[in-house]
Amino acid sequence: MHKKQCEYTERGCIMSKISVVYWSQTGNTQAMAEAVAEGIKGAGAEAELLEVGAASVDALKAEKAFALGCPAMGSEVLEESEMEPFVTELEAHVSGKVIGLFGSYDWGDGTWMSDWVERMKAAGATVVGDEGVICNLEPDAEGLEKCKELGKKLAQA
Repeated sequence: MHKKQCEYTERGCIMSKISVVYWSQTGNTQAMAEAVAEGIKGAGAEAELLEVGAASVDALKAEKAFALGCPAMGSEVLEESEMEPFVTELEAHVSGKVIGLFGSYDWGDGTWMSDWVERMKAAGATVVGDEGVICNLEPDAEGLEKCKELGKKLAQA
């Protein structure tokens, strides 16, 4: 039996919501996001799956933990038209937050993820596992399991 995670307010116990915000072009990072959300729910917390265009920096400011997902683009950078501006705006508000990072890639060695992890840590966030979860192209069963584990760790944060 999972311990339900909640926040206590004047109305009693309210389930903690953990947002999973992602950008995906081919569906690979979306599949990873869905697995992260599954891990959050499996650990007894509420997950909200959001494409970055539907996400709000203001909403994430109120959450103590959340996940961000983006594939490697170009020369191993975040997607530049939606995800990078979102992360840039969010960066000023991540101090004290617990963040899970994930994404897929086709080429390179994962530099975009290690850069992203260092960027969030420099802004004061705690990155789950001190690294992001990355999968080459479509996530396999092992990659999806790592994403679920990331979700569980976020729910326990």
